[in-house]
Amino acid sequence: MYARLKDGLLNHLFLEGLNEFIAAAKQFPDCLNGELIRCPCNRFKCQNRSFEDESTVRFHLMKYGFVRDYYVWYLHGEIQNYNVVHGRSNDSTDNTYNVEYQYGEFSNAYEQLVVDAAGPSFSPSISNEPPNQSTQRLYDMLAAVNQELWPGCENHSQLSAMARILNIKSEHHLSERCFDNICQFIKEILPTDNLFTDNFYSTKKLLEGLGLPIQKIHSCLNGCMIYWGEDNELLRCKVCDHPRYKRLRDSQSSSKTQVAYSKMYYMPITPRLQRLYASNATAKDMTWHANHGTGDDLMHHPSDSHAWKVFDNNWPHFSAEKRNVRLGLCTDGFQPFGQSGQQYSSWPVILTPYNLPPWLCMKGEYMFLTILVPGPRNPKDKLDVYLQPLVTELKDLWDNGVETYDAFNKENFNLRASLLWTISDFPAYVMLSGWSTAGRTACPYCMEDSDAFTLTRGGKQSWFDNHRKFLPPGHSFRRNKTAFRKNVSVTKKAKPPFSGEEVLKQIDELGFKRVIDEDAFEINFRLSKQCGWRKRSIFWDLPYWKSNLIRHNLDVMHIEKNFFENIINTIMSVEGKTKDNAKSRADLNVICNRPELEMDQVTGRYSKACYTLDKQSKQVLCDWLKNLKFPDGYVSNMGRCIDMKKLKMFGMKSHDCHVFMQRIMPIAFRELLPSNVWQPLTELSNFFKELTSTTISESDMLQLHGEIPLIICKLERVFPPSFFDCMEHLPVHLAYEAWLASPVQCRWMYPFERYLRRLKNNVRNKARVEGSICNAYLVEEATSFCAHYFESYVQTRHRKVPRNVDISESTENYEGNLSIFMQSGRPIGKGTTRYLMEDEYKAAQVIYIDQLRSNDPMVNDSQIDIKLESEFSIWFNNFAHNSCNNISNKFIT
Repeated sequence: MYARLKDGLLNHLFLEGLNEFIAAAKQFPDCLNGELIRCPCNRFKCQNRSFEDESTVRFHLMKYGFVRDYYVWYLHGEIQNYNVVHGRSNDSTDNTYNVEYQYGEFSNAYEQLVVDAAGPSFSPSISNEPPNQSTQRLYDMLAAVNQELWPGCENHSQLSAMARILNIKSEHHLSERCFDNICQFIKEILPTDNLFTDNFYSTKKLLEGLGLPIQKIHSCLNGCMIYWGEDNELLRCKVCDHPRYKRLRDSQSSSKTQVAYSKMYYMPITPRLQRLYASNATAKDMTWHANHGTGDDLMHHPSDSHAWKVFDNNWPHFSAEKRNVRLGLCTDGFQPFGQSGQQYSSWPVILTPYNLPPWLCMKGEYMFLTILVPGPRNPKDKLDVYLQPLVTELKDLWDNGVETYDAFNKENFNLRASLLWTISDFPAYVMLSGWSTAGRTACPYCMEDSDAFTLTRGGKQSWFDNHRKFLPPGHSFRRNKTAFRKNVSVTKKAKPPFSGEEVLKQIDELGFKRVIDEDAFEINFRLSKQCGWRKRSIFWDLPYWKSNLIRHNLDVMHIEKNFFENIINTIMSVEGKTKDNAKSRADLNVICNRPELEMDQVTGRYSKACYTLDKQSKQVLCDWLKNLKFPDGYVSNMGRCIDMKKLKMFGMKSHDCHVFMQRIMPIAFRELLPSNVWQPLTELSNFFKELTSTTISESDMLQLHGEIPLIICKLERVFPPSFFDCMEHLPVHLAYEAWLASPVQCRWMYPFERYLRRLKNNVRNKARVEGSICNAYLVEEATSFCAHYFESYVQTRHRKVPRNVDISESTENYEGNLSIFMQSGRPIGKGTTRYLMEDEYKAAQVIYIDQLRSNDPMVNDSQIDIKLESEFSIWFNNFAHNSCNNISNKFIT
């Protein structure tokens, strides 16, 4: 078939076989259209898609040859042989074009890529009617799979080259102009008749069929409503009466397209979940949550938590299908132009599937950008307006589901999805839940049961002495009237958190309305002055939302960071940020009985507190931190955060605070602070360390839940009331949340903050922030899908080698007790050679002789001398390498 030419002429064997092929095809009615035959030539417009007369088919095959890899003529009567070759039964009656693409095993990974992207419903028509636009795109990609990049190119087809170059653009954030220049240069150096892309536009058009849908929905400029659903045809906002479209300069021209004042971008989640099951690269991992085994008391994934198990018990019809998807939702705002640029707030809404294993579910490749709320203003309470399409889709996925093809199990099933919880920082908590996070009732667990109060001089809310009620009833701190508030003992017990049904009943009794209703703003504003609720969240429309044990997560990342900053700024007496100032001391004298911190009546100054460092101690601490070294990739350069002139720390990122709080703080303050200050700080450090472990146990979380109130009470005996804002109170509930929901690694903001950084880097057009983010996201989405089908030697984001990988973990040749020498070391810098000193050489011989005698006690001196001459140098080289290359000489000495 594929030996068409011989010595530049048509091969006579090819011509004989061609006659046999035409005769066989004419006997098979399904490949005929009247007198026309399906043409299998390699011509772009044919390739088994068009029908021609016999002479034309013969001419095309002689000129262009057969389409690639068409060894089994399953479209020309050889369907039985095809089924046998591919392991299918011979009683199949399906003889359409999609037989191979649905069930076949592909030798070409890019054919599999196109078919996985198309889904199991893709079935090219056998009629003469032209396909629709979306199907034609798939045809074009299928043609590009077998189209040589230039005649004789064996390494790449047109599609593989386009996918690779677009993946490079996506991973390295190349601009479109840079991409065009690279493509033009590559095209110039290839043979003249190559099919390489000219520019970004042509590449994107070819791979457009791999992309997933996106909707542009017009919205009110003030965020009152979106023109969607029943309101799609409105021309003015039904709340504020603002016009939908901008006024055209030339009102007489009817050819101009009307431009909306504002529009949001919505990327439906259903086709993206279907694609996770469409590819063998991800379909198997989507059932990891149901197949992995774990201990009864251990949790290292949300599927091990009480919240997940209770959800399964409440909705057994949902949990019966293990392929149904559980989702987590996160939203946060960022400024694409930086702090010093134009004030612009962009708010993406991100969904992540928890079916995947813990090392995948929080990766950027599996975070789905679902909504882009238009800027430049913060949506605040009006976020629910933009969440309407998502909540509607989630309700449909819960009630009806969608038919989905599982590539791993080779079957169709009805895919359904549910939302487990939301993730956000504390200011965004009110936007998602509706509970106000400001004032005395800021805690969403304590609610009106909070004992917070307003400081007289400081003017801020304080949660001081708000934690003794969490202690056991007989604890001595409850009766203490001197260490906490003056002459106050605590007898009441903290109330348990409200269930979802109780919260919803409370909201309905108050009469709150969703903010997407016309009169909701005025009603909610009036009612919010009477309680902590600001609105009725749109998530209550989900039928299962009220039964969830945990609906909105407290973010451990920001809580830990804020707690640490209050501690370090107060201990270091940072001006303007310390909680120990004149107003704080004035409030302290009124609330507490601490005469040692009162003002000296003679000098008129306040005495130094035990929890602050003097200048000499701060100098020692800053010098130590400046020169502190960490393993590569463990933390950023903390020395850059030290100001040696003002003796303070500044510019620390969230992860820097995380490392300092859990690893450095107990060591740094051990010799600088008295034990009554250092001890509770160390206990607090250990609390966050155990809380943020990748694997936790239910018993440990219950123990932490009982210990954290005592730790905060010990801090209350030391620090002033102004120190304890809401962030110092929220840790009381973190261990309880972890016991309910799972380790915090799946529920905190670290992975989402990194993802927001990627979105920020995608802003190329500052006049169209959301549009440029969306355009880059669609390209990343398509190339990320393509990357699963690249050859194994191609390095992509999925196959990136970790920054720190041990060369070897073999311990076969290791003999010793120090674990740091069990792995092979990596040399630092350029290798050097030097001769051992005489004492070093003798020390090495002593070690070698000791090992010989320990292995064989009967060895004599003559045998030892022989081994020293013949085997000692080899042993020493292996010993030095297995110890650690850069310190081997010192270790030998």
